[in-house]
Amino acid sequence: MFVQLSIGSALIAATALVAAFSWLGLELILIRTHHWAARPPFVLKLAFALSLALVWSIMMVMASVGIWALAFSMLHIFDNFEASIYFSLVAFTTLGFGDILLPLEWRLLGGLAAANGLLIFGLLTAMLVETLRQTRLRQRGVINK
Repeated sequence: MFVQLSIGSALIAATALVAAFSWLGLELILIRTHHWAARPPFVLKLAFALSLALVWSIMMVMASVGIWALAFSMLHIFDNFEASIYFSLVAFTTLGFGDILLPLEWRLLGGLAAANGLLIFGLLTAMLVETLRQTRLRQRGVINK
């Protein structure tokens, strides 16, 4: 049990670092483009900023799923890497189809992967809302930095 909790905690920490640096990367891009986004026409530029944040978010989810899949593969939990990716994605998104299951000795990792997914998706939602808010505030001239 403690081995699973330790591994799961390390994986959650790794995905948190990926999320933090991903957020930083997106923020740097948005800061560099804020003067452009603040000039008319606004609608297409807002759509671009949101699309960028969405694609960035999907890449962050895939990186996090990849971290979990790599761990499952390195622990030889599944027969092939495709099964590791599939299980990671299903657990991370909390779909839980149940067609592929973890062995009993590793089952706590499934719950930790799901909890990690909930946290990451909450962060992604915050990223998208903040991108929209910052872009609209710049477009309305409320902030200029």
